[in-house]
Amino acid sequence: MNNVFKNVLLWVAIGVILIFVFQNLNSSSSTPAQAMNFSTFVNSVKQGQVADVTMDGNHLTGALSSGQQFSVYTPPNDTQLVPQLLAAGVKISVKPPQGQSLLLALLINWFPMLLLIGVWIFFMRQMGGGGAGGRGAMSFGRSRARMLSEENNKITFADVAGVEEAKEEVAEIVDFLRDPSKFQRLGGRIPKGVLLMGSPGSGKTLLARAIAGEAKVPFFSISGSDFVEMFVGVGASRVRDMFEQAKKHAPCIIFIDEIDAVGRQRGAGLGGGNDEREQTLNQMLVEMDGFEGTEGIIVIAATNRPDVLDPALLRPGRFDRQVTVPLPDIRGREQILQVHMRKVPLAPDVDARVISRGTPGFSGADLANLVNEAALMAARKSKRLVDMHDFEDAKDKVMMGAERKSVVMSDKQRETTAYHESGHAVVAKLLPGTDPVHKVTIIPRGRALGLTMQLPTEDRFNYERQEILHNISILMGGRIAEEVFLNQMTTGAGNDIERATDLARKMVTQWGMSTIGPMVIGEKEEEMFLGREVTKHSSVSERTAQTVDEEVRGIIQERYQVARKLIEDNRDIVERMAHALLKFETLDAGQVNDLMAGRDPRPPQDNNPGTPAVSGNSGVGNSEQVPNNLPKLNPGEHPV
Repeated sequence: MNNVFKNVLLWVAIGVILIFVFQNLNSSSSTPAQAMNFSTFVNSVKQGQVADVTMDGNHLTGALSSGQQFSVYTPPNDTQLVPQLLAAGVKISVKPPQGQSLLLALLINWFPMLLLIGVWIFFMRQMGGGGAGGRGAMSFGRSRARMLSEENNKITFADVAGVEEAKEEVAEIVDFLRDPSKFQRLGGRIPKGVLLMGSPGSGKTLLARAIAGEAKVPFFSISGSDFVEMFVGVGASRVRDMFEQAKKHAPCIIFIDEIDAVGRQRGAGLGGGNDEREQTLNQMLVEMDGFEGTEGIIVIAATNRPDVLDPALLRPGRFDRQVTVPLPDIRGREQILQVHMRKVPLAPDVDARVISRGTPGFSGADLANLVNEAALMAARKSKRLVDMHDFEDAKDKVMMGAERKSVVMSDKQRETTAYHESGHAVVAKLLPGTDPVHKVTIIPRGRALGLTMQLPTEDRFNYERQEILHNISILMGGRIAEEVFLNQMTTGAGNDIERATDLARKMVTQWGMSTIGPMVIGEKEEEMFLGREVTKHSSVSERTAQTVDEEVRGIIQERYQVARKLIEDNRDIVERMAHALLKFETLDAGQVNDLMAGRDPRPPQDNNPGTPAVSGNSGVGNSEQVPNNLPKLNPGEHPV
């Protein structure tokens, strides 16, 4: 701000000086009267045509008898002029001598040079960036790290939820920054670097800021991409400058976000790699290795690709502590929701635990977005409080996309979608051990034209073989319902078939869940090309490929028959559910249970029955369940 003020003040001063000089020059050189040579002036005096004159040194101005103004310069030291004027009866006025000031003379004579010097200084300051952190042409080598002082950093561990294990890992860093002697007395050495690893949005940056906030030390934040430029050596210079600034503010924390942008494994690129990035990484390794234990500088880096980092970064003495920041479990999600709900006026019916159970696989950023969407929806409806219905709508929007209300669908397409979704829901309810059906709808959302949503009762990290087989049967339920009740096949089952085939193929080739046995068919081969990892699968023999295809086809056909028998044995339930979907468009878990028990479905809880359909072609969506990963519910994608 001070640099901007100085620049503005400089230009204002230059403008004022220019105006003053030009006005002075104009006033001194302006001759509105008619110029007259001296001979003509003398003749006019002799002829009595001059009425009055004003003498200013050897410069005379005056008026003729006709009123015409004139101006004339006389010879210096002319002693005969005044007697001639008096003899001719000319009225004479004399101006006192006024010499030009020395300052004004110097200013007028030296102004062009001073102006050039001032412009040169201005551009040199601009090129230099005007101090540390500048962005001028000469500031390439300066660090772009943004410092957050201890007074401005209000984030503490109370603002970080759902990552209790990670908080425990970094708690001793806070103790070291507060009281280094506590560890030094026993010869202990605090880790110089901490690498935070986790999925995007899991809270790595927030955790790093909380460490600085708890320890009340300065916090330098920079992205890995800020080091890399097209000029070789610039990144290394910025690394040096960043660590020099950190030493001046020690104890402090340096946080490097997305360190994989600069810390990728060296020599992995085409032709030996990128010289600029590798020089920057080398300089970072040298700076971290040169730290003394008493300097009080701790480097915290974050990445979601730890597998591509250079091994030299991860050795003891640099990033010698690696902390995994996982996606939160159901209890962690509840705690995160409570943190983000502090600033939102909530209705009494809002239950964070219910919301957390319905958001498996959500990161902290996803949950923050969920709370924000609920608040926006309540504001659009002019509500004073955010209720549970707003959170449900926000969850549907985040997980499945916004409702598409602009496309009108024919009665035939609505009927096809209703039977398709009823087939999914009935098979899911009848198979044992499957996740409960949470919602069935024929309202299109995002890229899905209809969906059946299942929510797990608890977080799942792996799946049994029978559970995967049940999922394949549920995926086939939509196509079978179309065949049984409408005697037709549509493209709406395309995504279901694709996902079912993928699950069956993984059962055979990766998870050892077929008669082939526990072996991986087509091993993954990791290669580096242009700085990126490329995954290839080794070739298999024609006989093995044929066996795999037969196994996959057998699994699909078996589960297809299981689902078909369930639908044919419960035709009345599928019929009633399809009619209920055509009436209400969306059925919740309670309504689905009513239909499965042979009762009429209860009215919707919001007392707002479905409006005429405004969806497109039929489509299906189911909970995407991938073994060895938290299940995140996504709608299916169905080409027409």
